[in-house]
Amino acid sequence: MINDYIKGVNSPSFFFVIIINSLCFFFPKSIFANEKPNIVLIIADDLGWNDLGCYGNSIVATPNIDRIAKGGLKFTNAYLTTSSCSPSRASIITGRYPHNTGFPEFTFNGGIADELPVLPELLKKAGYYTAQAGKWHLDNVVFDSINKDDIGPGGESNWVTTLKNRPKNKPFFMWFASTDPHRKWGANQFRGSNNPDNITPPPFLANTAETRQDLAKYYDEITRFDFYVGEVEKELQRQGVLNNTVIIIISDNGRAFPRCKTRLYDSGIKTPLIIKWVDGIDSVGIESSSMVSVIDIAPTLLDIADGNIPKSFQGKSFKTLLNKPQLNFRTYIFAEHNWHGFETHERMVRTNSFMYIINRRPSLSNPPPMDAIKSPSFDDLIRLKGKGQLTDAQADIFITPRPYEELFNCIDDPYQIANVASLPEYKEVLSSLRNIMIEWQQDTHDTTPENLTPDWVDRETGELLDLINNEPGEHLEHRGENPGGPRALTITSGGPF
Repeated sequence: MINDYIKGVNSPSFFFVIIINSLCFFFPKSIFANEKPNIVLIIADDLGWNDLGCYGNSIVATPNIDRIAKGGLKFTNAYLTTSSCSPSRASIITGRYPHNTGFPEFTFNGGIADELPVLPELLKKAGYYTAQAGKWHLDNVVFDSINKDDIGPGGESNWVTTLKNRPKNKPFFMWFASTDPHRKWGANQFRGSNNPDNITPPPFLANTAETRQDLAKYYDEITRFDFYVGEVEKELQRQGVLNNTVIIIISDNGRAFPRCKTRLYDSGIKTPLIIKWVDGIDSVGIESSSMVSVIDIAPTLLDIADGNIPKSFQGKSFKTLLNKPQLNFRTYIFAEHNWHGFETHERMVRTNSFMYIINRRPSLSNPPPMDAIKSPSFDDLIRLKGKGQLTDAQADIFITPRPYEELFNCIDDPYQIANVASLPEYKEVLSSLRNIMIEWQQDTHDTTPENLTPDWVDRETGELLDLINNEPGEHLEHRGENPGGPRALTITSGGPF
């Protein structure tokens, strides 16, 4: 054995190993490792930004996501472009505002404009294997592998399988999308994980046993989502690629409760954004209060992957923030509320301190989407309404006519309840944000068509409306004109930054 060892030491291959090990000591590991990091983008469905333990929710059980946040970077001012699942996902994958994608309205089966580059296509050109698994709403986006079948009750069942089946000779990009915590609450092995007696609903919901139970079941689905996020991290560790993988966790819109999903307040438009990348982020367990938009995610990932960022992206890379999280990034966030069951046209601009909303259908109420209308939380508000016991915050979803303009001091009013647009001390702020909104709409060619898509369902019952010749039982899925129109697809400007 000793002779074999001596022979090995004197062999050329032994000295080659010594040289390589010495070089690894003196030079950065990135020289020898795959320079392109793997990317796993995990998207929750209807998850409120502050419904995770790491974002201050002391009730919901999310141990895996909380651990990932401690090992990475957490953004506290990340925003969506719309609070509606399919147009939100279209916006994320194109780096563009919804009215600039050809896909501004909710639909189960829709397509982004064919001429627009999308993130997986661009990563493929940069040498990546791309795969999608779980919920899917973007029919004409191409991945190397699409796994939207047998996704399980929460949409996560084929995530780990997709990781196992990938080719091992390429960096990879995974788009993992759940249906958790989307209504309706179904079978769930984590049912009962979150005690309703410990829950205090936000001020725009009723503080009743039924609403608390509704929230607890929603939390249980978040806990299931958290479990599968943990399974993905375990599989990455098992394959030995965790350190060189960028893990990103976000949501597509706010929770499916009244005054949240589809709305432009923080309860609808703000998203968690957690990024873990062991090899790429120097400091961990830290926060960035820099304002970022989800249209900035695609250019950031292409920047990380050393890919080409197309001119069509209206967002910008925030790669610098990963190791300098204290830097300022955006001054303005923009978002839009288009059809999601109801005729609507709202636009929002937000700064660190203020939020301005313009509503071009002020004669109409602003209810939650159909799945939230048919919920115990909505029923509780209907009962309080019948008794004349709604607070101003709870009554918001029923008010008609609504203000044409809303302005909120987000520092003093984090739930955006008190509209200060009419107060003289906010006159200059109102005028400034009004002008910024005009500039953004002009730069991005946002329009307000007269024939917007009309209501498909009743605003208080959620029942389908008869839209064909008023004949009972007949329903026409009628679509109007998209805001922006064809010209908006050619726009490359993202407006004020």
